[in-house]
Amino acid sequence: MQISALKENFNNENRVALTPDTIKLFQRLGLEVLIEDGAGNNSGYPNDLYEANGAKIASRDQCLKASICLCVKIPNDNDLQQLNENTVLIGILNPYENKKYFNTLNENKIISCCMELIPRISRAQSMDVLSSQANLAGYRSVIDAAEQFGKAFPMMMTAAGRVNPAKVMVLGVGVAGLQAIATAKRLGAVVSATDVRSATKEQVESLGGKFIMVEDEESSNAETEGGYAKEMSEEYKQKQAKLIAETIAKQDIVICTALIPGKKAPVLISQEMVESMASGSVVVDLAVEAGGNCPLSKEGEVVDHRGVKIVGYANVPGRVAKDASALYAKNIFNFLSLIINKDDKKINFNWEDEIVNAVTLTHEGKLRLEQFN
Repeated sequence: MQISALKENFNNENRVALTPDTIKLFQRLGLEVLIEDGAGNNSGYPNDLYEANGAKIASRDQCLKASICLCVKIPNDNDLQQLNENTVLIGILNPYENKKYFNTLNENKIISCCMELIPRISRAQSMDVLSSQANLAGYRSVIDAAEQFGKAFPMMMTAAGRVNPAKVMVLGVGVAGLQAIATAKRLGAVVSATDVRSATKEQVESLGGKFIMVEDEESSNAETEGGYAKEMSEEYKQKQAKLIAETIAKQDIVICTALIPGKKAPVLISQEMVESMASGSVVVDLAVEAGGNCPLSKEGEVVDHRGVKIVGYANVPGRVAKDASALYAKNIFNFLSLIINKDDKKINFNWEDEIVNAVTLTHEGKLRLEQFN
């Protein structure tokens, strides 16, 4: 069987689904590895690195004919039409936003697997794309904030006087939020964080941050079985907004990471809150592609509102493309190891496996996941 990785066609997508150091891993599964010409250029992996590790450089048409086709984002309809029946398409397919492709996937009997739907269970940690990519997004968000911030992060004692440390607040303590806290602390900032899930308090404090939250009966049940934050009631949101408003005015930098899978991102920072911050402060909105945690953020732009910069970079993991690609390729390999039989090297979807069940969107011309009907 052949496995291929496509070159991404989206302007801000610098990642690639297969890296040179994973080629031999895929070959152990009995796969011939194809990579589209130039697919790794934007992430720092030129063609010669792939060839040196045993991959074949191929055209897009050749890659689309492989038994297993890897991508970061879903290819366009024209590409999907070229896939063979029973081709296994694996990527971050974003089924919540890409329902327009369901008919093509089903009509062509393409087996599509959404890596972002990997369940958050211990056995699936090595396949968890959302975690691997969010980790880098959290790190990069602080680096981007530091770039826009006109002052130093750590406290410095000099002969000319003291430089006070930056005050950083992180909204949303998932994987990205925790990495943002850790990165800001490493740079010497004073860090606080808030989340609707009380279970995150210990995690924040273990990284040296101060935890701030609205504690009531609703907050004790604010986490889904998958470990994500639930959408909260309007009453809770009002209490939360008041707490954030009181805290945010004292902050230099705010990192927003709050997302609810399949839904618009909750608005956590209002225009009034931004205007309460000192000139020179920075807001980084990692949720900008899902509508944003701040209504002033604009996707792909840095907005200056009364001296406060609101950073709305899209696809933040793609801003650390080399590492993001390397982690993503390993996530895919670990998932493929589940569906390729080690003895006969053939593809086998075991529907009794909860990981396989959770990520397989279409199979044999049918939509398998009820939540997308």
